[in-house]
Amino acid sequence: MNSTEKANQGKEVAQLPVSGFEIDRHTAIVIVDPQNDFLSPDGVAWGAVGESVMENNTVDNIETLFRLGVENGIHVFVSPHYYYEHDHGWQFEGALEKLMHNINMFDRGDQLNVEDFEGSGADWLARYKPYINDGERVTVVSPHKVYGPENNDLVLQLRKQKIDKVILGGMSGNLCVESHMRELLECGFEVAVVGDATGSAKLPNLDGDQAAQTNFVMMASEVYTTSQLEVVLEARRILSEE
Repeated sequence: MNSTEKANQGKEVAQLPVSGFEIDRHTAIVIVDPQNDFLSPDGVAWGAVGESVMENNTVDNIETLFRLGVENGIHVFVSPHYYYEHDHGWQFEGALEKLMHNINMFDRGDQLNVEDFEGSGADWLARYKPYINDGERVTVVSPHKVYGPENNDLVLQLRKQKIDKVILGGMSGNLCVESHMRELLECGFEVAVVGDATGSAKLPNLDGDQAAQTNFVMMASEVYTTSQLEVVLEARRILSEE
């Protein structure tokens, strides 16, 4: 039983109400930070998140989200994380912001500078590039800077496509994904999370994955495992063909 299944079991034992989530033509998939610094063993954050990524099979599960988007005609939006040179001039930072800057996470020169970007920590994991480069099915929005999408154009891009439901996954679970979930809920979207398509830092006495999975089941309309989402979409496809 993975951490998403355990959290859903906890929700059932706690007798929390079931909201339900119906996937329709106004539904999109949003993937947060599918980038090397989080998901590659060579990434600067791997020492913190690698254990959770491996346990959740996060890399494969995020790829499955991209594939399911293609197979089911569901548009995918990618919300990346970039830091430019001027971002290193901030006068104050929270603990994880400071850490990310200290280890040069997601670094790029500036908005127009892609020198040394290919294969860098800020670049996409290579196996995702065939999906992300499909401009008809995938929209890459402007970067978020701390954790949530309050300062990028994700909500605008979703609204312009008449999206009101979001299936959410990506990195990292207890920071950027959870912050995206909270903001999208506040903006009036229905949100489902694919819990094992996330991973979080696991440090001594600090289990980010457990914190994320707990908050997912307490706040989202639905929390799927990747395999559960595949089953739901397959059933939806069969019904649409009848």
